[in-house]
Amino acid sequence: MLEILFRDDHLIAINKPHGLLVHRSAIAADAAEYALQLLRDQIGVKVNPVHRIDRKTGGVLLFAFTKDVEIAMQRQFMDNEVGKKYLTIVRGYTPDSGEIDYPLRKENGTLQDAFTAYTTLQLAELPVPFGSHQTSRYSLVEVVPQTGRMHQIRKHMSHIFHPIIGDRTHGCNKQNKLFTERWEMSTMLLHASQLNFRHPVTAQNIIIDAPMQDEFKRVMQLMNWG
Repeated sequence: MLEILFRDDHLIAINKPHGLLVHRSAIAADAAEYALQLLRDQIGVKVNPVHRIDRKTGGVLLFAFTKDVEIAMQRQFMDNEVGKKYLTIVRGYTPDSGEIDYPLRKENGTLQDAFTAYTTLQLAELPVPFGSHQTSRYSLVEVVPQTGRMHQIRKHMSHIFHPIIGDRTHGCNKQNKLFTERWEMSTMLLHASQLNFRHPVTAQNIIIDAPMQDEFKRVMQLMNWG
């Protein structure tokens, strides 16, 4: 059963598990289940996703019950009117806070402006040798993307040399291998923790929070983070 975080007559939000596709995709033919299908079957009502999060990212995923509400919410996302917060665990010690203003290239080669702000919440140093270092260092970071480019957070954290643990495309293969072999953990540690937006029908301010999922919490415990 999918965890439902919010529901009214117009919108419904779930806490999407890591590894679950939003909907059927030709580039992921191996998938047998999709959030769209599972939610529809669970509640017995047709739903339409109003935004996307990566297959390997967990957290808040929002759906609309009607086409009009879907379009209205998609417009808010396109106009960067939706507040988004993510939690991620990355390699190394990140600065206390920072801003990443680094354009990202679309598949057709076009550059797009991309801006991400972040705040470091916790630091950890584990007595696990890595490369030439006698210990391994990690950071728990809250990330607030101001734009919505594909893989923006993953690319931006890699750009500042603090790749997300478990990111196979933009991360550190050696760190990913360490987590897989030592702790049997292959989840990408990126969690969509909050959406904040103006309700397209009632005009109320809606804040939806998603609790961390088990894989993320297990690594939090490993790092001795409360």
